[in-house]
Amino acid sequence: MADSNISSSTTPYSEQEGSIIANYGSFLDVESNGREIHRCVARRNLGAAVCGDRVLWREQQQGYGVVEQLLPRRTLLSRPDSRSRMKPVAANIDYIVIVAAPSPGIYEDLIDHYLAAAEHTGITPLLLINKMDLLTEQKLAELRCRLSCYTDIGYQVIFASTKKQCGLDELLSAILKRNSIFCGESGVGKSSLINTLLPDINARVAELSQASGKGVHTTTTARLYHLQEGGGVIDSPGVREFGLGKMSITEISQSFIEFRSFTKQCRFRDCSHRTEPGCAILAAEKQGKINKLRLKSYHRMVSDLAL
Repeated sequence: MADSNISSSTTPYSEQEGSIIANYGSFLDVESNGREIHRCVARRNLGAAVCGDRVLWREQQQGYGVVEQLLPRRTLLSRPDSRSRMKPVAANIDYIVIVAAPSPGIYEDLIDHYLAAAEHTGITPLLLINKMDLLTEQKLAELRCRLSCYTDIGYQVIFASTKKQCGLDELLSAILKRNSIFCGESGVGKSSLINTLLPDINARVAELSQASGKGVHTTTTARLYHLQEGGGVIDSPGVREFGLGKMSITEISQSFIEFRSFTKQCRFRDCSHRTEPGCAILAAEKQGKINKLRLKSYHRMVSDLAL
């Protein structure tokens, strides 16, 4: 077993830049600028290295390479762990593809949590509804209407099916030459989508659990795959809940993009947008400028901060 506290007496090769394409806990897979993959260990006190990180690393004459330093990140996506401590998920990504599907189910609250996290970190979100082959034309039309609250405020929503091979060209066009991460509940078909976009990677795919209807976790570590035309896709472990961590009420409010032009018009600076007189958000909701369900979703997120 290689020791992450590499001895300074080991003669290193020259330091070079690279990208972390997978983190296995004790080991990191680092891709050189020449697209060669090297199994490495990390210097002590390196910090939390995640998929997508740019690093400085060295080859060793024998054994594993060594990651010496994390380079500055453009973006960082994190989520709270079981103790509410923020855990980095991926770095230097441009798009977060929020994947939902009729099976196991489409939940707007979960979508709104992802959107809020994306907006807070400055990452462009894209909503992908997968497995549309499971819906009749009528049900699909109803779903399009139901999710119009997102297209109405400027979010891109793509309806796709790997079985019918539809929506995939639109998805590929959106994420081309960018680094993206696929997020969503287990079982929504993230790995199937990546298999279709990148048929040579052989990402594992599993069927939904017959017993619970919940998704089976088929991806155990985040990994970056390159698109042939440029850019990359990160396949991340499925999560059934995506918390907002230590975002403040103001930050949550700002993460609802349709609120931004109204919040400064409220009579009270600490307005909760519930019952206060002179609340510009409530007035906008009554005028149809803010979706009622999105406003309720915001209220639930704020209430969750007290738990």
